[in-house]
Amino acid sequence: MTITHIVMLKYPEGTSEATIKQTLDDAIALKSTCLHPKTGKPYMLSVKAGRDNSPEGIQNGFTHLFVMEFENAEDRDYYVAKDPVHQVYVKMLGALPIGAVMVMDFEGGCY
Repeated sequence: MTITHIVMLKYPEGTSEATIKQTLDDAIALKSTCLHPKTGKPYMLSVKAGRDNSPEGIQNGFTHLFVMEFENAEDRDYYVAKDPVHQVYVKMLGALPIGAVMVMDFEGGCY
């Protein structure tokens, strides 16, 4: 079963649109720049990113998100803990004015 990795970002008021766009563009680029350690090829199945537009009003201040899909937990675990390109991205995020980050993963069909 595939693993879906969801990252939600809470940008403070006044964060520039350019900063937000670059953050999300960089997240999307991870699909092609994160390479599998054994094959040397991209290993993410998909990446989507964007601004929240839910009419429900229960976002708790989270404004943007990206969603990644991995073939299995092993690939997700490598991405989270070891992928050097992802590690650089995490450091870049840490240097930005982001109020909060929430990360959740799930495997479809597991309840």
